[in-house]
Formats: sequence, structure tokens, C-alpha cells
Amino acid sequence: MFSVNLKNTKQDQPAVNNLSSEVETKVETAVAELGKALLGKEKQIRLALCCMFSGGNLLIEDLPGMGKTTLAHALARVFGLDFNRIQFTSDLLPADILGISVFDQAKGSFSFHPGPIFSQLILADEINRTTPKTQSALLEAMEEGQVTVEGETRALPEPFFVIATQNPVTLSGTYPLPESQLDRFLMRLRLGYPDQQAERKILMQDARINNASAVSQCLSAGDVKQFRDLSMQVHASDSLLDYVQRIIAHTRNREDFHFGLSPRGGLALMRSARTWALMAGRKHVIPEDVQAVLPAVVEHRLRASTDEDGHTGASLAQHLLNEVDVIE
Repeated sequence: MFSVNLKNTKQDQPAVNNLSSEVETKVETAVAELGKALLGKEKQIRLALCCMFSGGNLLIEDLPGMGKTTLAHALARVFGLDFNRIQFTSDLLPADILGISVFDQAKGSFSFHPGPIFSQLILADEINRTTPKTQSALLEAMEEGQVTVEGETRALPEPFFVIATQNPVTLSGTYPLPESQLDRFLMRLRLGYPDQQAERKILMQDARINNASAVSQCLSAGDVKQFRDLSMQVHASDSLLDYVQRIIAHTRNREDFHFGLSPRGGLALMRSARTWALMAGRKHVIPEDVQAVLPAVVEHRLRASTDEDGHTGASLAQHLLNEVDVIE
């Protein structure tokens, strides 16, 4: 069984072309810059970049004050993206997100006033504190990169990336995201508490200073588009595809899984694995790439058939890593 090693995926690599090396260099620069804002979270930073470069959307679930908003701000600064933050509350309406047509008396006609969704990077803050009706306003935007308002479809800017944060559903005032909404997120991350060394640095900082302000732009929106195109060109061998299919089949055939991964979930796993390989400077996917991204991609898509023994999406993902053989 191959083991996941997020820091050593570059070892024993064959020679790659200059373009792949350039991508790897740019990724390392972005990781270092983002690390100024989010201390001690290199793994989560790399996964967030992988999600963005794969053309997906990111859900961050954690307790308040863990750095979710800081990561979103820092990503926007690193790539120089147009940024909007939408604070989801119980009284937020779909029109507050998408926009609305207002009658212009001078012109004698209605004119459309776009909402905050018309931006390259959207922070949907505390998305599970609003009603399901308002949550669903994001579905078309996240899936198709467009919104339909009053019968007219309008394209969103490119690249378009949604980072949604949510508090654990055990906290008061939350509305659990339905499966249809969760499936729109390519990945779900938890930032977790900082380690002792990182926390010491945090405690030594001036609490009035926003860490994201220390981040400088080092890449561009054009780089995001380029990485998304290049990731689709990363090769996956037949044996690698066999491994991914065994993972998918395992979720569908075992009784301890309430339901298995959908075709969309399988595609999400392959897209993310290809991007992870590209970020490591390779033109082909290896099993470690699949294993590195698997928890973030599948945890929110899996449900246990029983709540006994503490079965969660995380434990089911770990089960897949432990039980599904790389080589049949």
C-alpha cells in the first residue's frame, strides 16, 4: 500500500519539461506567500490551491476564529483577483447575492444592478447560517459559472472561485447544507488548531494587524486559467484509473456506506489528483496524488449506513485509504 506523504511527493520524479518546472516554482512561491497569513497550515494551503487550479469550489468547515476568512483574503491577494465577501445571515435573500433590476425613472426602463456574486473570488461566509432558499442561489453560479436573474442569463467573471465557510452544525443557528449543495464543492477542508510553534508566532503578533495584509501578489488570474488548462493534460495510466475505479466501487458495494460516490465524485477525485501531480511538477498521476487529495474530495460526499462506532466521512475516507489496494 502506498502511503500519503504531502511533503515528499516530488521525490524520485522523472525529468519533466520546462513548463511543468515553471508551474512547480510558481506553486511553491504561492505556498510561501500564503504561509505568511496562515501559519503552520501548508497542507491546507496546498489543498486550497489544488481546488482552485482544478476549477472547483472550496468549503471550509471549522470553529469560528480558525483562519477561514484569512485564507480567502490571502488567496485573493496572491492572485490579484476581484474579491467580494457575502455575510450569510438568516434574513439574506437570493437577490442580495445575485442582484436585482431597478426602475430608472430618467430612462423609463429597468436596469440591472449586479450583486456581489459578480466577482472572481467570492467568500460565502457562514453559508449554513442562511436559509436553504438563499443557499440554493449559489448552485447555478458554482456549477456553470453563470447566473439567471429575471429570465436572463449572465456570465460570471473568469476565473470564478467560491470559498464558503461554515460552522459545525452542532452550533446554534445553523442550517445543514443539503447533499445537492455539498456536491457542488470540489473539496471540504478543516483548518484545525495551529501547532505549538505556529501558535507561539500568532501570540507574538499584534492582534490589530490583519495577517492577509502581509501577503503580496505573486501570481495572476492568467496563471489560474493556465493551471486549469494544464491540469487536464496530465496523463493518468490505465492502472491508475483501475485504482480509482476500485475506490469508487468500494463505496458502492460495501454495506457500511449508505451510498457510494457518484460519477461527479469520481470526476472530482481525478481532477484533483491531476492537479496535485501538476503542482508537484509531474505530467502523470501516481497513486500518492490520489491518496493526498482523497479525504478532502470524498469526506463530504460519503455517509455511513449507521451512526454506530463513530462512522463519519473522515473515517470512511481513511477506510478507503487503508483497505483499497493500489495494485490488484
